[in-house]
Amino acid sequence: MKTLEQRMKHHQIFDEDLEERFVLGSGSGGQKINKTSSCVYLKHIPTGTEIKCQESRSREKNRELARVRLCDHFDAEEKKKSLERAKNRAVKRYKKRKPSKAEKARRRRTKQLRTEKKANRRKV
Repeated sequence: MKTLEQRMKHHQIFDEDLEERFVLGSGSGGQKINKTSSCVYLKHIPTGTEIKCQESRSREKNRELARVRLCDHFDAEEKKKSLERAKNRAVKRYKKRKPSKAEKARRRRTKQLRTEKKANRRKV
C-alpha cells in the first residue's frame, strides 16, 4: 500500500493547496473533547473538497486521518470516472455492432407494414 505522501503526490494534493483549521470537537468523549480544538477541518482549495475529522482525541492523529480521507475521496472520484469511461466505451461498441438477422427481418417487416399502411391512405 502506498504511503500518505505518495498518495497525495499521485493526486497532486500539495500542502499549499490545503486550508487547515482546528475547530472545537463535539459528540461523545466527555468534556475534554468539547473543550479542545482537536477536530480537523481540511479544504482542498482547487477542487473545493471539504473534509472534517474527529476520530481521535489527538490533533496530530486527526490531521493525518483527514489527509487519508481526502486521498480516499479522490481515489473514489477517479474510480467513478474510469467506470464511466468504460461504460461509455461499452455503449459505443454496442451501438456499432452489426444487427442480427432477426433484427434485420424485424426492420424489413416494419417497413413493409408502414408501406402497406401508406398505400391504404391513397385516393382511389
